[in-house]
Amino acid sequence: MSKSRSEPEMVYRTLGSTGEKVSAIGVGGWHLGMKRVEECLSIRIVRTAIDRGINFMDNCWDYNEGASEIRMGKALRDGYRDKVFLMTKIDGRLKKEASRQIDESLRRLQVDRIDLIQHHEILRYEDPHRIFDEEGAHAALLEAREAGKLRYIGFTGHKDPRIHLYMLEVAKDFGFKFDAVQMPLNVMDAHYRSFAKMVLPELVRQRIGVLGMKSMANGIILKSNMVTAIECLHYALNLPTSVVITGMESMENLEQAFEAVRTFRPMSEQEAGSLLAKTAHAASRGEFEPFKTTSIFDGTAWNPEWLGDEPQRVQELMPD
Repeated sequence: MSKSRSEPEMVYRTLGSTGEKVSAIGVGGWHLGMKRVEECLSIRIVRTAIDRGINFMDNCWDYNEGASEIRMGKALRDGYRDKVFLMTKIDGRLKKEASRQIDESLRRLQVDRIDLIQHHEILRYEDPHRIFDEEGAHAALLEAREAGKLRYIGFTGHKDPRIHLYMLEVAKDFGFKFDAVQMPLNVMDAHYRSFAKMVLPELVRQRIGVLGMKSMANGIILKSNMVTAIECLHYALNLPTSVVITGMESMENLEQAFEAVRTFRPMSEQEAGSLLAKTAHAASRGEFEPFKTTSIFDGTAWNPEWLGDEPQRVQELMPD
């Protein structure tokens, strides 16, 4: 029997050890700022999602040259801000650049505090070192947290689970534990450089919030003709995720997300295994996860200036 609109349409999970209650589905910010999506539709998607119980909002400083944050900022006016857990990401690796991007995100989103800011696109083994350098971006996030501009700190990446594990290792060396980590979790991931197999158990062990993304890889996984959109969302929801972030560029996408939650039931090992068996051959070489195997999804590779300069002391080591 379907739920009436007066009954809850969303389920909530705890974000790691923060104690925050977040919706099992989150609104992906990238799609909201796309040129083919009208601003009025983006605002409608966000506000309808909130009205129906989704409280997790994903975004990033670099999405669509700022349009995604600007549109979300407009959507969160008129009392909507207080109803959501707001997240965005910054690319800067140097403290100065990271601070600039944080302040720009605050202006675009029209808020004085963001609930979670994440170091974006940890794709390279040097990224953790740049971030945790004494002149690095992490110092900017800690200062911003002290100033009340943000509450929690996390990181994201989509390239290789070993780099995620290395980021956790470097953070531990500096005495820091992240509040959340964002990574691809989908029916193809289990078969190729798997974040679910390598990183997820460590996040659960450390009680770090798990943010799943790319459940359909921007529709690419659906082109395999092996699984449906609802199966993709069910699989991600079945993992120990705090939030499954999914892109929404239409009201139909939003309705699909609610349908996935409404029909979701925890899977048995046999049910999950049967679903993964359907994708095993297609997923074996990462063909349907190009964010792992190509640079197409790597915004910071295409725009290295977003990262900012190397630390001054490193530059001074270079020969003339």
